[in-house]
Amino acid sequence: MILKDYEFWFVTGSQDLYGEDTLKQVAKDSKEIVESLNKSGCLPCPLVWKPTLLTPLSIRETLEQANADGKCAGIICWMHTFSPAKMWIAGLNAYKKPLLQLNTQFNEKIPYATMDMDFMNLNQSAHGDREFGYITARMDIPRKVIVGHWNDKMTQKRIADWMRSARAVADGKTLRVIRFGDNMREVAVTDGDKVAAMVKFGWSVPYYGIGDLVEYMNAVKQADIDALYDEYNAKYEIVLGTDKDFTVSHIKEQARIELALRAFLKDNDGSALCTNFQDLHGMKQLPGLAIQRLLADGYGFGAEGDWKTSALVRTFKVMTAGLVTTGKGNAFMEDYTYNLENGKEADLGSHMLEVDPEIAVSKPRVEVHPLGIGGKEDPARLVFNAIEGKGLVAAVVQMGGRFRCVANEVEVIKPEADLPKLPVARMLWKPLPNLATSAESWILAGGGHHTAFSNIIDADMLRDWAEMVGIECVVIDADTKVHQFRNELRWNEAYWGGRR
Repeated sequence: MILKDYEFWFVTGSQDLYGEDTLKQVAKDSKEIVESLNKSGCLPCPLVWKPTLLTPLSIRETLEQANADGKCAGIICWMHTFSPAKMWIAGLNAYKKPLLQLNTQFNEKIPYATMDMDFMNLNQSAHGDREFGYITARMDIPRKVIVGHWNDKMTQKRIADWMRSARAVADGKTLRVIRFGDNMREVAVTDGDKVAAMVKFGWSVPYYGIGDLVEYMNAVKQADIDALYDEYNAKYEIVLGTDKDFTVSHIKEQARIELALRAFLKDNDGSALCTNFQDLHGMKQLPGLAIQRLLADGYGFGAEGDWKTSALVRTFKVMTAGLVTTGKGNAFMEDYTYNLENGKEADLGSHMLEVDPEIAVSKPRVEVHPLGIGGKEDPARLVFNAIEGKGLVAAVVQMGGRFRCVANEVEVIKPEADLPKLPVARMLWKPLPNLATSAESWILAGGGHHTAFSNIIDADMLRDWAEMVGIECVVIDADTKVHQFRNELRWNEAYWGGRR
């Protein structure tokens, strides 16, 4: 995955009443915090120290500079001393990027034996941050508040998680979802207002005819196809079946599609895409293996023209960049079928072809089988089971003039038996708190059948992202009760409905 070199600014608030010696110490302490956090190895992006802000002018200029700097993905504010909050109003009114208020102090413990008034005047975060918190609350500014000592590992992890969400917001401002064709005919949830999405998230969803991709496919060289097939053979287990030539030729057709897609996305600045099996004129197969490999490299994807899920999958990829390991990752997913046996209720997630191999529990197999839909030849795809453990699924849906993010915490479990006749990637999960409550709540919220899955991202990271982009976020978890969830949706409608 190629990401911009995003950074975050560390901004310390004070005022000029304390005298030169105190302000020198404030600057020294804030520099040490920044240096220590950068050396911790925990943060996904570097922190950049900024001089202490003492006046309304310096605050406004610094925050306006943060807006204009393309590398700056957000700021972290800390009030070392008391900083009168009216000084911050003009700057906060102008500021447009994610904001984290770090409620910390330089010292971890109260120095009972040596504490004097000089110490008290210097270390005023306990009430300085409350003054700053008041003005951000009164101005209704989206922000994250983290309380804890800056050298504490949990505090550092929370800062890192917030950075990851903010980095995804920054990536979204320039995200282009290459849309081949439209969404599947007559389907409601995958449709939506692309102008509203660009205003809210920054997502651009330009249309391209499938013939544009076919031109790229026709230009792919056979030598490059053969080389990519060799890569498949080295990385995956290829199931040749009884007709080797048939299987190889169909796998190589996916190689042709993959090479064409990579070139097309590069030429058109695309970091995500969506296809539609109803619009494949000029293609022999629906992209399967080709999409799965693009997903593994950090691209977003949504099937049947589902551009919102494609953008959300890309968002998950950006959030977790650097954290993906064997079995730990993200995937395009779809709720397919239930197990409704008492005491064993579960949800089988899968898709026709395009589930991300990041989450495979073992070496994926390349198989060629009929698709049964779309009227094209048999496509190659990666077949595997997903690794077990905690995760979540999420969808972005449009509710009239606004967007809602719906998420469900899940536990992926091992299927009771093999699935020898289901030639697709799949996972079986128990949704929290249980299937009935989860499904009822998801349906009440209008959540889509396509989702982004992750076993790295947690609900707090998703809530942070939704707060930053300014949309509603509802999470179905172990504590969810349907009647309370229904009321939450109604209350949210009163709040978010008035902010369209």
